[in-house]
Amino acid sequence: MKIIAIFNVKGGVGKTATSVNLAYCASLDKNKVLLADLDPQGASSFYFNFEPNNKKSRGTKSVTDSVVDSGYPNLDLLPADSDYRRIDFLIKELKGKSKWLSSFLRPVAKKYDYIFLDCPPNLSLFSENVLKNADIIVVPVVPTTLSVRTYDQLVEFCKEHDIDKKKLVPFFSMYERRKNLHNETIEEFASKNRNSVDVAIPYISEIERMGVYKAPYVSIHPGSEISYLYKQLWKAVKRKAGNS
Repeated sequence: MKIIAIFNVKGGVGKTATSVNLAYCASLDKNKVLLADLDPQGASSFYFNFEPNNKKSRGTKSVTDSVVDSGYPNLDLLPADSDYRRIDFLIKELKGKSKWLSSFLRPVAKKYDYIFLDCPPNLSLFSENVLKNADIIVVPVVPTTLSVRTYDQLVEFCKEHDIDKKKLVPFFSMYERRKNLHNETIEEFASKNRNSVDVAIPYISEIERMGVYKAPYVSIHPGSEISYLYKQLWKAVKRKAGNS
């Protein structure tokens, strides 16, 4: 079982679209896949037509009991929960706090080949735990100066907290071909970050419409260029995770 976190300190970079479509692509390969929506806003859950649990705490309910069928073969979903807003307080009180994520996922670890984590955009005890325990950290980067700066801050955070930088897998998201700045940024970033994936997902409004049809983009437009790029991204991530 491999844990693949989709993470960025910055919001609005295509993190949830990446999480949903990568998990779906992995399931197409006949892998048993779980997408865990760990962001209290519950965007991944919404894209699969599940509302986050904001009314009643999950409480002592186990992860196993909380997992639901996504409606797609080989792909399950752990919907978001309002309790995730208090995870930092919970982790802080634990003796083995650095292993919280592994303990959290242990009840379902043997059931899945891949567990994808849609993570909230911040740096906290929770995100530090995710970064330490994930096998791969996929980082969507918009090809702009500020977004690249945010990635550099993430790299620095990893250095400060003894997190293996080799786990970071950046790629470009929301790319606009006609913008010179985007093209220049991609070229410069790739020359400085050899661990980056040579995939740039263009910005198109149809990806935003996932919220309208509540399904992965790749499932609705399987033959499109964007779907091809998501599949190529999945192949690159799978290789970096050590599974050919």
